[in-house]
Order: sequence, then C-alpha cells, then structure tokens
Amino acid sequence: MATRRTTTKPSKNTPPAPVACSPCDGSGMVSATVRVGRKRRPVGQQDGLCLNCLGSGTDPNA
Repeated sequence: MATRRTTTKPSKNTPPAPVACSPCDGSGMVSATVRVGRKRRPVGQQDGLCLNCLGSGTDPNA
C-alpha cells in the first residue's frame, strides 16, 4: 500500500508581508525640485512626505 503524503497549510495567524510603496520605494519620503525666480529655475531638491502612502512606506492599495 502506498504512503499518503499530506502538505501542511500555512498558518492563518501570519499576516502577509507588506508591499513597499512604489513612488517612495518604502522610505516614506520623496524628493521635490525647488524652483525660484520669475523664470522658475531649479536651485536644488528637498525631501517631502510621500502623498501615496503618507509616510508609512507601505502600498495602501495592496
């Protein structure tokens, strides 16, 4: 008689791993170009809060 194999099911208590937000790559911060003057010339960049995930770093749509 053949041996019956059984597979173990994953535990239901383990939550799925969070997916990283794509615009900020999971950091929660994005860089924005700072523009000055009448011709709006770029002078540098500053960090700002990611508006997609609101700084959490996880994808809200996943």
